[in-house]
Amino acid sequence: MSHLPDEAQERKELPVATGFVDYFPDAIIAVAACSRAGNEQHNPGKPLHWDRSKSGDESDALFRHFLDRGTMDTDGIRHSVKVAWRAMALLQKELENEEANRPQVQRSYEETQERNDQEDRNTWEALHNSVQ
Repeated sequence: MSHLPDEAQERKELPVATGFVDYFPDAIIAVAACSRAGNEQHNPGKPLHWDRSKSGDESDALFRHFLDRGTMDTDGIRHSVKVAWRAMALLQKELENEEANRPQVQRSYEETQERNDQEDRNTWEALHNSVQ
């Protein structure tokens, strides 16, 4: 399952590497290490995964770590790294919840509109190319 739009132009307008990864490489690496450490703490010996049953208070945990930003937690991980992890978790859940609660009729309508718009673009390009 892709999290990106189906349309090529829409995908190209989302600069995941140059607009996110390239901006924050060290922070992303630190958050990935935090994920691994959290997995070992909460799911010892199991493959890396986000056990959401053990992670439900993102906003409160985020601000508890935020209060201690600039320092290390007792496990040797920066509180600011944990702020970033919790912020991403909070955002991910919000986006998933928004999508899950959007009425199916609205999703179907939007998908139909996208197909129609693409067909219109294809027709316009074909006409334009045939004139040249």
